[in-house]
Amino acid sequence: MTGAKAAAPRAAVIGAGSWGTALAIHLARAGVDTILRARRPEAAEMLRRDRENAAYLPGCPFPELLSVTADLTDALAGRSLVLFVAPAQSSREIFRSAAPLLAPGADRVIASKGIEEGSGLRLDEVMAQESPRAAGPCVILSGPSFAEEVGRGQPTAIVAASGDAEAARRVQEQVAHGALRVYRNGDPIGVALGGAFKNVMALATGIAEGIGLGLNTRAALLTRGLAEMTRLGVAAGGRAATFAGLAGIGDLVLTCTGGLSRNRSLGIEIGRGRRLAEILAERRTVAEGVATTRAALALAARHGVDLPIAAQVREVLDGGRAPAEALQDLLARPLKEEV
Repeated sequence: MTGAKAAAPRAAVIGAGSWGTALAIHLARAGVDTILRARRPEAAEMLRRDRENAAYLPGCPFPELLSVTADLTDALAGRSLVLFVAPAQSSREIFRSAAPLLAPGADRVIASKGIEEGSGLRLDEVMAQESPRAAGPCVILSGPSFAEEVGRGQPTAIVAASGDAEAARRVQEQVAHGALRVYRNGDPIGVALGGAFKNVMALATGIAEGIGLGLNTRAALLTRGLAEMTRLGVAAGGRAATFAGLAGIGDLVLTCTGGLSRNRSLGIEIGRGRRLAEILAERRTVAEGVATTRAALALAARHGVDLPIAAQVREVLDGGRAPAEALQDLLARPLKEEV
């Protein structure tokens, strides 16, 4: 006797920025009944009317199976797959509001990248605090993925990571489709910290580019940034091998070199002499690396880990050091073995 066929998933994507919109478009394009939740009713109405997210992801029309709401209860009702894609520093409030509304047994996926400022907690740790009654661990979705390219259906490879192998497998099978390939990973700590810390390094490489430095400098920052990322991740309980994969060096290279990187472009503007507050005031999108830099350094202090590049990035962001001075401080560090 054959087993009953599993019911097709119904998905909710909580967060209608560029990445949330791209994931919602991808799922609907894959034949999944998907609802995208925008925070403001007027934004939801505009998305329903235009059938595209002109503000964050223009040129990527909504498939027929994608609907939109501003009502969190409506978004989560009966949804077996829930992707949380709010900015990292807003995620705690979203997790708390969503917890009593989740369908029993729903797979919870964190697709945001960052560390909570103040607490220094990964987003899966924040979710565990705010959703203590939810069944099973969550899944981290991360890897080298610009929203615009996913929205346009370009080939992309990402990672679904969880301590629960079956949860990771379910999410892998539900999200992987067409040009979006999903790998499983059993190291949610390393995947979450890799996805967060690469934004700090993108700020660093952008700042270096902004002050006129070249590819030698970028290569050095990428390589030593990977060393910092790995030290922090292993100290926090992650696996070193994770940082040699998609969620580590893969995401690091993309974000530090790609023209669509918000954190890299922010770093370039800072390197050219503009003030952080001035740049942020002009931007609609969030550059997660600003808050993550401070949060990562607080986490590193708890584990006794040295992050010299991240420390200099913080000094520059806070206005306490000029970019050229920060570079000189890094070059003046005592000579040591590479490994």
